[in-house]
Amino acid sequence: MNVKMDGVEMDVLAVWREGSVVKMVDQRKLPHSFEIIDLKDHKETAWAIKVMVTRGAGSIGCAAGFGMAQAALEAAYLPDKDFMVYLNDAADTIRATRPTAANLFKAVDKCLEAADWGKVSIKVENIVKAAEYILNDDIKATEEIAKAGGRLIKDGFKILTHCNAGALAYIGLGTALAPIRQAHRDGKNVFVWVDETRPRGQGARITAWELEQEGIPYALIADNAAGYYMQRGEVDMVIVGADRIAANGDTANKIGTYEKAVVAFENKIPFWVAAPGMTIDLQTKTGDNIEIEERDPEEVTKMWGLNDAGEPTTISIAGVGTNARNPAFDVTPAKFIDGFITEHGLIQRPFIEAFYSLFASPGIPPGNKYAGT
Repeated sequence: MNVKMDGVEMDVLAVWREGSVVKMVDQRKLPHSFEIIDLKDHKETAWAIKVMVTRGAGSIGCAAGFGMAQAALEAAYLPDKDFMVYLNDAADTIRATRPTAANLFKAVDKCLEAADWGKVSIKVENIVKAAEYILNDDIKATEEIAKAGGRLIKDGFKILTHCNAGALAYIGLGTALAPIRQAHRDGKNVFVWVDETRPRGQGARITAWELEQEGIPYALIADNAAGYYMQRGEVDMVIVGADRIAANGDTANKIGTYEKAVVAFENKIPFWVAAPGMTIDLQTKTGDNIEIEERDPEEVTKMWGLNDAGEPTTISIAGVGTNARNPAFDVTPAKFIDGFITEHGLIQRPFIEAFYSLFASPGIPPGNKYAGT
């Protein structure tokens, strides 16, 4: 994405690799500062995924792939048996960072699959290539999502989105923001309602920032205001991203997505999910089988921002000892979803038949661990 900070323009990715170093835009610092962090080994990369230096299904999938490439490079001098022990330990470390997004697990599996044959030097080369393939494939997928979804957006549309599903969440053009970017570039007059997305404020801190960079008209709203604007007829469609899509179409996304889908359904507003095949998990039969990450309650009881002096600070918004819960995602049942915007075009009901037709690998029975990758 093209970034303008302090009068300087640069074209950067959310995550990329330079040799054995993984580089990430530190999304914890946005929108007040733009910083790039260097991660020197797979353990540092795993830490960065866990604490959300990078976030969003695609970006953490790419980070996971690069973390596996780092592990392979770190162990390149070991004999084959020890190399595989080291690689599998690294895979366990990376898998343990965040449990919900399908992309992370698929990226790790792809890199392990790349180590199925050859001597250690060949395995290292193949793992590094697999990680780069994941990145490049994601970029291409977002371009196709932009084209497919852009056709849904009419001139004058007001679109609601939730959380951040832009170029910082899914490398390239993003997922939910990709069709919006396409419509804007096609000269359509579009406007975006940006949910703040408590508790970490990815909408307020990142989506609004991305739209500002792109020059796309928007307004930031409190999460609780979305229904108000839907009821008043000021929302023409909802587009969100996804972290894991079950075989039946049930979709896990940032907490609060389910509420938006229900209200959109009640108000007869189209609700679309933008996501590539990498996010569709045929092993997961329904949303009931999706593990929901629960994060530190302090994300709910505290807030981060700049004080009046322009200094970054954290403040408490609840009393000492306040009991809080903090699920990071919820699951939207397929019945509330009008369709999926993918690199293969628009997918509408019946979802399960369409998913198996598109994403189940030939000769691999549905439910196999690599089906849908």
